[in-house]
Amino acid sequence: MKKLLFYIFVTLFIGGIPSIVVATNNTYNTLNKPPLSPPGILFPIVWTILFILMGISVYLVREDKEAVKYYFIQLIVNALWTPIFFGLNAYLLSFIWLVILIVLVVIMLDKFKEVNKTSVYLNIPYVIWLVFALYLNAGIFLLN
Repeated sequence: MKKLLFYIFVTLFIGGIPSIVVATNNTYNTLNKPPLSPPGILFPIVWTILFILMGISVYLVREDKEAVKYYFIQLIVNALWTPIFFGLNAYLLSFIWLVILIVLVVIMLDKFKEVNKTSVYLNIPYVIWLVFALYLNAGIFLLN
């Protein structure tokens, strides 16, 4: 149980720190957004749930060093998106960064599949959210 909580905490910490450091809500509220854009308050709720699911998924594959390595690579790439988008206001770069992140997540899930299929299923909401984020990022790039 301690290891499970450790992986969840580390995921929440790495994933959440950029949002604490970089002012996200003020920037998001001032942007022209595409249709289907959710209110800013939804993002921390969704990301908390996703990070918990991700932490559980990496716990399930924790014995496979290669799978864990890919997990942390994509998690760091994920965390760096926030300062690129909100800190630098680099909407095209953040779009490209998201494409790279999605590719890394697909590679990670391929590694996870070899170890524990449940870990892959736990990441389906994450992949869906990343694709939705790609849509939002593209829309914001085009509208701003």
